[in-house]
Amino acid sequence: MIEQLEELRARALEELGRIEDLARIEEWRVSYLGKKSELNQILRGLGTLAPSDRRAVGQIANDVKSVLEGESTARRVQIEKMLRQAEIARERVDVTLPGRPTRLGQWHPLTAVTREIVSAFRAMGYDIVEGPEVEWETYNFELLNIPAEHPARDVWDTFYVQAPDGLPGGKMLLRTHTSPMQVRVMQNRKPPLRVVVPGRAYRYEATDATHESEFYQIEGLAVDEHLTFADLKGTLTAFAHAIFGPERRTRFRVDFFPFVEPGAEMAIDCHVCRGAGCRLCKNSGWIEIMGAGMVHPRVLEGVGYDSSQYSGFAFGMGPERVAMLKYGIDDIRLFKTNDLRFLRQFAL
Repeated sequence: MIEQLEELRARALEELGRIEDLARIEEWRVSYLGKKSELNQILRGLGTLAPSDRRAVGQIANDVKSVLEGESTARRVQIEKMLRQAEIARERVDVTLPGRPTRLGQWHPLTAVTREIVSAFRAMGYDIVEGPEVEWETYNFELLNIPAEHPARDVWDTFYVQAPDGLPGGKMLLRTHTSPMQVRVMQNRKPPLRVVVPGRAYRYEATDATHESEFYQIEGLAVDEHLTFADLKGTLTAFAHAIFGPERRTRFRVDFFPFVEPGAEMAIDCHVCRGAGCRLCKNSGWIEIMGAGMVHPRVLEGVGYDSSQYSGFAFGMGPERVAMLKYGIDDIRLFKTNDLRFLRQFAL
């Protein structure tokens, strides 16, 4: 039995030395020190030995048990230390390596195009103003020569909101265009004046590749003595050259807007086919970019200007449309999805 104990100790210690994970340590402990282990069976069988042998064999069995318990504890501590060192090695940071560069932000393509448009007009002496996105119906429609019965209101269907208590009468709505700032500016300034108004507008529209219910618009207004349609054409042609290139040709065709008379649609020759006709310009050779016209005398008189002394012109465009033409984008919804794969194409 003593030889059996010595052989058991040697075998257990040899196996213990090969173990390298904590799960195997537990399996080893159950195998050699558990209730059903060979060592425990030997200790239970001491009662069958002669009294003279029982003491010697019991002492050796207890020594073997003590050695195995001590060695298993030491091996567990050693493995835990090895695992911690391995984890530290995996997570170690080499402080001598150069730091990871911080990714810089960039302008959204609509912001970049808006700034470019605004800069082109600022170079021509225009001031930049902004106005409220929640507007009175009076400013959004009536003072722009769009009375309640005017059929054009169907085109500018929008979202009405509850007006705060205690304010003057009338309805409030999410503005359908930035044109109300024409009236607000003229009410607070005297001619001559030149302003551009960038901002958001809202309409009750079905969303598709070319329409959104929320969009951006840039309004322009100039009022002075003796302004003519020739001044409007010259200003917008200079703008088209600044944004789309000096080789661009412009075209003005009559169009209707309630707050201008006469009104016009401005187009540039297609930059893809150079006016020959292609899919982008629908084989017309021209691409419409904005509406414009001479400020209607009723609008001037509505803010107290003498329409016999002063004249003006106004224009409005969508930065989304300009960006789509400038960068060849075929779906307006891409501007709102926040897909970084799309946005990073426009990094400066």
